[in-house]
Parts: sequence; C-alpha cells; structure tokens
Amino acid sequence: MGWDASALPDAHGRTVVVTGANAGVGYFTSEQLARAGARVVLGCRDPERAEAAVSAIRRRVPGANVEALPLDVTDRRSIDAAADALLAVERVDALVLNAGIVHPPRTRHTDEYGNELVLATNVLGHFRLVARSIPALQRTPGSRIVTLGSMASRLGRVRADDLQLERSYTAWRAYAASKIAAQVFGFELDRRLRAAGSDVQSIVVHPGYSTSGRTPGIRGVNQPSRLKRFADNLQAAWTQGKDEGAHVPVRAVLDPAIEGGDYLGPAAWTKGAPVHTPATRASRSPRLGAALWPLFERAADQPFPV
Repeated sequence: MGWDASALPDAHGRTVVVTGANAGVGYFTSEQLARAGARVVLGCRDPERAEAAVSAIRRRVPGANVEALPLDVTDRRSIDAAADALLAVERVDALVLNAGIVHPPRTRHTDEYGNELVLATNVLGHFRLVARSIPALQRTPGSRIVTLGSMASRLGRVRADDLQLERSYTAWRAYAASKIAAQVFGFELDRRLRAAGSDVQSIVVHPGYSTSGRTPGIRGVNQPSRLKRFADNLQAAWTQGKDEGAHVPVRAVLDPAIEGGDYLGPAAWTKGAPVHTPATRASRSPRLGAALWPLFERAADQPFPV
C-alpha cells in the first residue's frame, strides 16, 4: 500500500519522543508528527537549539503540542533523568532514536565512561534510554521504537571483537559500524520483545541521502549557506531534503500496516517515498545480535529488562 506524506493519519492523543530533534531529520520528523496532531517531545542536548526548534514548530504548525526534554545521549545522568521523565507521563506511543554523530572526528575519542564516542552517541545512549524507559512503552498499547539506521550499513562491517574500534579506528569506519550496530540493536530488540510476548514493536529505518542544502530554510534550525545550497543541488538526481528523509520515520510511527521487524527506506534507495526495503544480512543476523547485546549492556552499564 502506498503512503501519502501529505495526508497523514490523525495522531491526536499520541505522544511521540524524538531524540536529536532540534535539527535535520529529527526536526522534520517532529514537525510532521506535530502537524498530524501528535504531542511531540523533542529530546535535545542544547537548550537554546531545543527552544529554537520548539519555536519553529509552533510558528509553522499552529496549535502544535510540542515541548523539549533535556537529553544528552552521551551522559548517563541526562539519559536517566530523561527516562524518569518518560516514566512519569501517561503514555509514550513511540520513541524515535534519531540522535547521532553524522560527521565523526578524524581521530578516536571516548566519552567520560571510556566508550568510543560515535558508538556511544549513535547506539549506547539509546540502548540505555530504551532499557530504562521501556515500561512507559509497555503500558501504551501499540507503542513503537523506531531506530534510525543508514545506507552506510551496506558499506562497512561491525566486529564483536573490536566494537569500540580500539585497533582499527577511522572516521568512516566509526560511522558505518555504529549504524550497523544500531540496526542490529533494532532487529535484536524486536526479536526479544516478541519472545517476551510484548506488543511493543521495534522498527528500523534509514532516511536515504538527505542533505541540508536541499532542505527548506528555517530560522534557528536549518540555515545552509548559498555555497552549500549550490553544492547540494548539484547532487539533486540522487539526494533529497531532510524534510523528505523524515517521511520514513514518520511512516514507521504512524502507519498501522507497519510491523515490528520491518525495515523502511526511500523507494529509490537514496530518495523517494518511504517503502519496505531489504536490510543487510548482518543487520538482521540473530547470531550477531546475540553477540553484540551483552557488549551493549556492558558498555552502557545497563542490563536490559526484556
């Protein structure tokens, strides 16, 4: 069945949390969900950028029900406080795991807990957040966890014996491996939820090749330079705006036909309408999922309750 991003299902009464929601795909996911009527909680690290995003959505979507939640996915104190806040709300219909580093440092960095920074940001922080807040999703009928993967999952590998890239770090390898690990997490989470008899669904998506230069300009959210606009529009044949990339996670949140374990991406792989698409064998591997799960638990210092 097709999906019309201009005619979204009514989402009034639903609460959706989007991490890294002050810019990029995360911002437009939040704006589109707010336009559909959802109460949207923007999990953001920087208070000023969070307020700019909230203000932009309220300006562009009259009557939007939107708020900010402090969340730094590299800080366990911040993650735990955010999880406690989610446990205190009446319902959480969807948690969109979008926050991440897109342009990793050239040399290996670690967070304050000793974890490689890209892995910590793109995977481990979300692992801890989901583990601690999942009771809020479990008490909400039909709730969903949507993990943002990447096309880069097809261009790299992740190794259980060097998950933290202590022996083989490069910026590209760090990004690709983190996105493979994120997809492994999403699919393994779905298997574990099903085995536990939970009706929480875990869905994995990728937004294609979405660039800021092909994205609408929004004060305080997306303000690319003229040079960036020019350069990105030279790639128009195989790129799209981040607003279009957001159609994929929005469908994963709202479409009742989507099920746990599904993988969605743009129809033309790098761009286009959100459709079911094949994930890599590694991402879906139960063996790799079982191998990485205890490593996630150890690195995040968080046993998972499912």
